[in-house]
This record gives sequence, C-alpha cells and structure tokens, in this order.
Amino acid sequence: MLYIISTPIGNLKDITFRAIETLKSVDMIAAEDTRHTKILLDHYDIQKPLTSYFDHNQKAKGEYLLRLFKEGKNIALVSDAGTPGISDPGYSLIKLAQDNGIEVCVIPGVTALICALTLSGLPAHNFIFEGFLPPKTVGRCKKLESFKNENRTIIVYESVHRLIKTLEDIKIVLADPYIVVARELTKKFEEVKKGKASELIEHFNTHEPKGEFVLLLNLTVGQ
Repeated sequence: MLYIISTPIGNLKDITFRAIETLKSVDMIAAEDTRHTKILLDHYDIQKPLTSYFDHNQKAKGEYLLRLFKEGKNIALVSDAGTPGISDPGYSLIKLAQDNGIEVCVIPGVTALICALTLSGLPAHNFIFEGFLPPKTVGRCKKLESFKNENRTIIVYESVHRLIKTLEDIKIVLADPYIVVARELTKKFEEVKKGKASELIEHFNTHEPKGEFVLLLNLTVGQ
C-alpha cells in the first residue's frame, strides 16, 4: 500500500496521531528531501528507511518503488511540508501506484494554501489554487491576464526571490488590487500583510522578504 501522509508546514506539532502511527508502521518512507524529513522523524523517534523522491529522479525511483510495492512493501510518501501532490512531484507516484493496482490511502493534514485562506479574511466558499506562477515575466503576466474576470478568491505560491516582481506584475496587469500575503505560516515569525499591491511592494522594498509566501486576492474585494 502507498500511504500519502501530510506533514507539518512549520510547527512540528501540527501532525496527526494517525500520521505518526502510520510512519512508524511502514517499511519505507519516500521523501522529497530526506534531510528535511529526518528532522521530523527524529523529533518523533521514528526510525525507518528513507529514500528520496523528487522531480529529477521520479522516473527511476518510481520504478524502484513499484518493485517494492509488488513485493508486498508498504511505503509512505511525504513532501517537505504539507500535503504530497500539491505543488510537488508526489502526484506522479500516486498515479503510478494507482495505474498498477496498488492500493492508496491518504492520511490528511495541514496544507499551506488552506491555512492562508482561513487567515486571509477573503471569501473562502469558492476559490482557485494556481500553485506557482510562471517564473518569467511574459508567462506570469499572461497567466495574470487570465484572472481578470475571475470572481473567486485566487491563491498562488511564490518564492522569496520573485515576490516583489510578482507583486509588480499584479499591480500592472490587475490594476493594483487588494492582496493578502502570508508567510512562514505556523512558524515563529508567521506574518500576514494586507493591502493594495503598491502598498505591499513598498513594504517589502523596505522590509527584506524572507520565507515562503502565499498570495491571495479576490478582485471583487475592495472595488
């Protein structure tokens, strides 16, 4: 069986009893970054074999894990943080297992986009999640153009290195909308900043951005 296990996005206490029990019971844990996952495992005294599963080895490693499944092994899939398959390569292993008749079980838990949506104060009854926007300006602006008539709350992830550029593109393409920016969710320096894109650009130009970011906007808010 393949177990899809959600892990904390920051605070190590944000893991379920069921997730810990399952991690202790499996034969192997497939992790996006084994060094990162080992911190969690050590914290809960979980001693299981670890193997890496990420973008650049997913084909070869997927075949290896498939052989283990066929030998009767139970394997847990975890990402660096949050729920496997959401903006990480885990979805390909899930599909591989299902295509080959391997039973898949999900152990639910935290995910950054839902935490950010809950904190945002924006309408949460109807939303879209777009993962990471294209890294280059042309592709990013084209994607932002597609949001112009969107009435749902829009959620995207962004890296610290592209945050200001993305905010600048949002300001131009979407006419300086109201945005919620959440960073370091569940961690010591958790922060939620709200305002027009221009205001947030000014803030992050004077306060160096750090951490991982979730951006949320609803074009019907503040109009």
